[in-house]
Amino acid sequence: MSSSILSRIKPRNRPKVKTFSPTHFTFTPRINTLVLNAIQILKTHDPQWHHSLESHFAESDVLVSDVAHFVLDRIHQPELGLEFFHWASERPFSCSLNEVAYSSLLKLLARFRVFSEIELVLENMKVENLKPNLEAFSALILAYAESGLVDRAMVLFNVVRQMHGCFPSVVASNSLLMGLVKNQKVEIACKVYDEMLESEDGSATIVDNYSTSIVVKGLCNLGKLKEGRKLIEDRWGKGCVPHVVFYNMLIDGYCKKGDIKGASRVFKHLKLKGFLPTLETYGAMINGFCKAGEFEAADKLLTEMTERGLNVNVQVYNIVIDAQYKHGLVAKAAETVRRMAEMGCQPDITTYNTLINFSCKDGRIKEADELIERAIQKGLVPNKFSYTPLMHAYCRQGNYVKASNILFKIAETNEKLDLVSYGAFIHGVVVAGEIDVALEVREKMMEKGVFPDAEVYNVLMSGLCKKNRFPAAKLLLSEMLDHNVQPDAYVYATLVDGFIRNDELDEGKKLFELVIGKGVDPGIVGYNAMIKGFCKFGKMTDALSCFNRMKNAHHAPDEYTYSTVIDGYVKQHDLNSALKMFGQMMKQKLKLNVVTYTSLINGFCNKADMGRAEKVFRGMQYFNLEPNFVTYTVLIGGFCKAGKHEKAASFFELMLMNNCLPNDVTFHYLINGLTNNSTSSVLSEKNESNKNDRSLILDFFSMMISDGWSHVIAAYDSLIICLCKHGMVDTAQLLQTKMVSKGFLMDPICFAALLHGLCQRGKSNEWRNIISYDLSKTELQTAVKYSLTLDRYLYQGRLSEASVILQNLIEDSKYSDQPEEDLKVIVR
Repeated sequence: MSSSILSRIKPRNRPKVKTFSPTHFTFTPRINTLVLNAIQILKTHDPQWHHSLESHFAESDVLVSDVAHFVLDRIHQPELGLEFFHWASERPFSCSLNEVAYSSLLKLLARFRVFSEIELVLENMKVENLKPNLEAFSALILAYAESGLVDRAMVLFNVVRQMHGCFPSVVASNSLLMGLVKNQKVEIACKVYDEMLESEDGSATIVDNYSTSIVVKGLCNLGKLKEGRKLIEDRWGKGCVPHVVFYNMLIDGYCKKGDIKGASRVFKHLKLKGFLPTLETYGAMINGFCKAGEFEAADKLLTEMTERGLNVNVQVYNIVIDAQYKHGLVAKAAETVRRMAEMGCQPDITTYNTLINFSCKDGRIKEADELIERAIQKGLVPNKFSYTPLMHAYCRQGNYVKASNILFKIAETNEKLDLVSYGAFIHGVVVAGEIDVALEVREKMMEKGVFPDAEVYNVLMSGLCKKNRFPAAKLLLSEMLDHNVQPDAYVYATLVDGFIRNDELDEGKKLFELVIGKGVDPGIVGYNAMIKGFCKFGKMTDALSCFNRMKNAHHAPDEYTYSTVIDGYVKQHDLNSALKMFGQMMKQKLKLNVVTYTSLINGFCNKADMGRAEKVFRGMQYFNLEPNFVTYTVLIGGFCKAGKHEKAASFFELMLMNNCLPNDVTFHYLINGLTNNSTSSVLSEKNESNKNDRSLILDFFSMMISDGWSHVIAAYDSLIICLCKHGMVDTAQLLQTKMVSKGFLMDPICFAALLHGLCQRGKSNEWRNIISYDLSKTELQTAVKYSLTLDRYLYQGRLSEASVILQNLIEDSKYSDQPEEDLKVIVR
């Protein structure tokens, strides 16, 4: 359809011919036939249709202008309506088409959402000083509001008020209210609603139940539950009929806000008023309880629904299953799935998608594949939400061939491979560290005519920056701008972070200032990236300035911001400033994290204030924060530097007890600490320690030193023994490999320790395939001695499986020439 038709409709100055007003023209059977025949002529698309119409109306002795609105009201094709309107407006010796005809044309165009032509008609009417009638305005407001063009609908709403002194139809007004609420313009919706209320005089219905429910929903979406409830109470009996829908909206609002107590109060009030909760009511309440992890309360509601004869539908079960998985209640989720089947409720594809998603998160890819097959067997059609988690799981495993196959399976679901599908795959491979694979997929996706958006570019740039390929990230930015994709705050934050990773602080700062200069809000992520850069380069004054600038921009610093600044101060040995910032963080009631505590512990360790370092560590445990390997390593290093080996050893054992794997730095601190101090100081510490709190590491270290072993071998072996005691035999083997790389061959004590570790893991029959030994008779005797000592720690002196294996090796025929008396001494 072209607007050229309307452009030909010009206002004309022609003499007024006295005729009947179309508003009073009687719609007789004769006129009905005339109108229907005119429409039929238009539908023929005959090149001579205008001559046929001319003859048709000439024979009827009826002016076209008198019945034009009837024709337009009955045409169901806007193109024909426009052609007829143009023809009718150009009739010689006829009256100009008046506002009724124009209004009918507007209603026709509104029905088919032909907005460009609508605007031309309105402009022509303005020139001719004609006003659309109330019915036409209502149709226009409805069309614009339902199409999401609420600003234009609002303008027309105000024009109606000025031009006609009243409101459009209730349906049109409600469409406007709904459009405003959907576009998060709730305050404007409330203002329009109030105006509607003020104009009610009893002569016409301006506000109905639906009007009120729309505004209540808008208030609930904003979390203004009290205002929503008050509005219902104020309107009770004043055109607002009590209805369970109002309660449902309030309950849903409270649940979305996380206020389960508030939702429960409304739920009880609903029952007291004599209303029966509907399926939607129960669904909202169950959703709220499940999100809060209150599954017993949710189960009671499910039981109540069943007792009332309400069928629990698949959507409600899906809510419960999803929440149970999210709260780690895998067994409960499986039980709910079984219960669902017992109740005769068949799972839908959303149910399967939930199961698939959590199977993939737990690494159970085979199970996820089987779930997809089962869904297909049930007649369900998997969609991209079924396949995307599986695609991510294969990416995490590094199986990009299978991940690619999944991408093509998404295409087979009749869902076109779109930006979401490609973006999910790219995100998956970038997370797996395969940025080159992601870049190849981007090329193929662009070949298919699917172009990356800001989010995909951000993921790619982030991946490149993490791989220290910053020049490539900058090239992507250039490409992004060439494709007219405007970078968002996250893209800029990624680039600022990239500059900083690339040690280009000044360039990062320039970009940061450029972003703000363009009127783009860097957001918390952007400010944090810049603060991190200043801290990295020790520019704490600039970091604090950026911190304050962030607050002035109405962004509340988060735990990451505070942790970054605290760590920055610690690295500059300004512990007082770090502690002040920590105090501010606690005052803001932000969630304390491991990074923050570890930074403070590091600060005290650097000052050799190990008492306060340990106190901070205990405070961390008070808040149920699990120390990570960095926390333990910092403490162990601090105690080793302070010459407190007993403490260092005890924290190492605590680290292993909490299943926290040490790394090379941890081992370095302990080995250096033990080897670089005199034997007497270590033995002195051992003797002064509480007998009930003995250190396995120091016990074995001092025992080996007393037996004449070197400090280095004694240190390595003591750590390997400790690792094996706590079941970390794999880590122990890695440490033994490092020991070999330094020129120390497998010794009998290390062999005994590894054998103990393997036996603890149930591999007593496989040890020969895992560790090799080439020990002499004397070395095996030494191994038995240390094995029996280890038995006292592990089995209260009872003979271990490892000790039995060592004894059997000694008793082997290869060593049968050993005197029996010597053997008794060894195994005593």
